[in-house]
Amino acid sequence: MPQLTVVVPAYNESAVLETFHRRLGKVLDSLPLDLCVLYVDDGSGDDTWSIIETLIATDPRTGALKLSRNFGKETALTAGLDAVTTGAAVVIDADLQDPPELIPSLVEQWQAGHDVVYATRSAREGESGFKRFTAAAFYRSMERLSDTAIPRDTGDFRLLSRRALDALGQLRERQRFMKGLFSWIGYRQTSVRYLREPRQGGTTKWNYWRLGQLAIEGITSFSTAPLRLATWVGLASAGLAFVYGIMVLVKSLFYGDPVRGYPTLMLVILFLGGVQLLALGVIGEYLGRNYAESKQRPLYFIEEQRLPRNPH
Repeated sequence: MPQLTVVVPAYNESAVLETFHRRLGKVLDSLPLDLCVLYVDDGSGDDTWSIIETLIATDPRTGALKLSRNFGKETALTAGLDAVTTGAAVVIDADLQDPPELIPSLVEQWQAGHDVVYATRSAREGESGFKRFTAAAFYRSMERLSDTAIPRDTGDFRLLSRRALDALGQLRERQRFMKGLFSWIGYRQTSVRYLREPRQGGTTKWNYWRLGQLAIEGITSFSTAPLRLATWVGLASAGLAFVYGIMVLVKSLFYGDPVRGYPTLMLVILFLGGVQLLALGVIGEYLGRNYAESKQRPLYFIEEQRLPRNPH
């Protein structure tokens, strides 16, 4: 039978993990596939790992990786997908905002011949209006800035075929924006729409600061538009400064108009200084990413590994 592994990154998800596994188990029981579940504990500080060990003891389809520390969700996701050596994989979070009951629909599209089947959110329940606005703005900005077509309103919840996993495994960059990498590999991709549910337990690990960092990661990983924007802003500022300088010179020579003093001088200095610092900040973001890539450190380390007792 076709082989499928459900990869579940988890970080401090003890409040919801058992409920998630029960719902996931019911879905897996209904599928005529050779299935297993692989949890990836991303250095949790609560009893997430002990709960995973209990799930492994009671469900022979379950395995797990425990990373040596918290490397971040993108890296934990990479570790889980690297461990899937045969068959396809489904990626899903443990917080139950993405319903496991949608997996059969993903499998159906996979069996129809698609390599990447991603779940697109038709609505986002349990989130503030501001968060929905910023999420929509991010996806639409990425759509305009990036040469890689990244689907709107689509998270990590998706199914990847064997050849999609093999292609993804060749992308070993340290600064990882998985939503972009999933799209960059290409192949036959399609979507399944669903209603995203409120979080069922625990607290979100994605505050606005971390979401902002992820947005910067995505933009700088898949677009050079900020660098081009810095160039155009610099040219526009230089042009305005030149025109203004000519105006001041003409007024002074022909009309005897005295050059304005302190307020105008401070305005010009602060404006040009701000533009320069903005440009340096943009350049610094890209330079920092090149620095991280040049060190070629391993993406992650595994402290403990538990394989399913009925592996593929």
